[in-house]
Amino acid sequence: MSTRDPDEFSAGQWPDWSFWKDQPDSHRAHGRGRVALATAMALASLTLIARAENIARSTGAPLVISFAIALVVCYGIGCVLASWYGPPALRRGRAAMVVVLFVLGATPAVLLASPNYLTDLTYALSIGLMLLPLRHALLLGLATVIGQILWMRLAHGEVAWAQVAILVGVTAALGTVFALNFTIGHLRAAREQVKRLAVNQERERVARDMHDVLGHSLSTMTVKLGLTRRILESSGDVALVVAQVTELENMARTALSDVRATISNYRTLSLDNELAGARMALRAAGVRSDLPTATDAVRAELREVFGYVVREGVTNVLRHSDAELCTVRVGADWIEVSDNGGYTGGACAGNGLTGLTERLAAVSGTLTHGPAPGGGFRVVARVPHLATDPARPQQTEPT
Repeated sequence: MSTRDPDEFSAGQWPDWSFWKDQPDSHRAHGRGRVALATAMALASLTLIARAENIARSTGAPLVISFAIALVVCYGIGCVLASWYGPPALRRGRAAMVVVLFVLGATPAVLLASPNYLTDLTYALSIGLMLLPLRHALLLGLATVIGQILWMRLAHGEVAWAQVAILVGVTAALGTVFALNFTIGHLRAAREQVKRLAVNQERERVARDMHDVLGHSLSTMTVKLGLTRRILESSGDVALVVAQVTELENMARTALSDVRATISNYRTLSLDNELAGARMALRAAGVRSDLPTATDAVRAELREVFGYVVREGVTNVLRHSDAELCTVRVGADWIEVSDNGGYTGGACAGNGLTGLTERLAAVSGTLTHGPAPGGGFRVVARVPHLATDPARPQQTEPT
């Protein structure tokens, strides 16, 4: 049995006006103000003035007439208040408001024995369309129209269709105003949500890229600084120290450029450049490297994301491993970074592997990582296979 989408429209669904709570105070007040103003204008022009005058000119006991006029005034005020306080109310409160409005609107017709006064229930019906499920509101409106027609037929022998038309027409007009305000409010709330999601997505992108840029660069610079310190402590070879410091200076400039490009969203990675940088960083750390000399087998659209895999994998080797050998293997749609160090589990908890998983998911790829079969740690990225190009060299995919 399939479950209905909660965002899908249903005639039995209670109208959700909760978007007013999430909007700024100015938008919320404007939305509720438009609804209340539309109700007040209609009441002022058609009910509070015209109906009160008709009741005052009718024949009957003065006390009954005064009571009927008071009910009409209370009915008009109640409709305006219901249009303001009804949408944020709970379901039971909404239903109670509609019931009270129907009692206030129908009582003058009963007291004066005039079915024509039931036309005033158009405002209660409009509030019902605003606050109740559409199915209930339509049934309530249908019952009101049928009741007025039958009462007119039994009391006068004929139906004043003009009064019935007013009942239906004004209800439809006010219901349309409420529906438009409801739709506009939901669209404005959806637009604000899209803005928030876009901001959050951009924050995640910047955080992920900054981790990739600074994590790798700072790890490599830390290794080279340690090497420079050991040279000064052991041999004091100034020329070698100057060479190391020059490389550090160049790396710092590159990292700064990468940070600026990351913020501007202009940075792109090259798999070949990342392999070259990995070779230099591993050599500085005293780790032997077994890296591919060519990346022609890799699909062009995967070179950037595979560059991130190399960067994060080598960074983890420098940070968390005592490896003596780091190996990188590539294929058309997969890449593997492994080492022979002692696995401590530290790489699993980093944010870098989480960021890699998100990057690969964007190209429908997957990332697996964990202990390597022969010891050490292994990171493998795979992207679904496409048709094999016979001219492209293939390599055995890792198991």
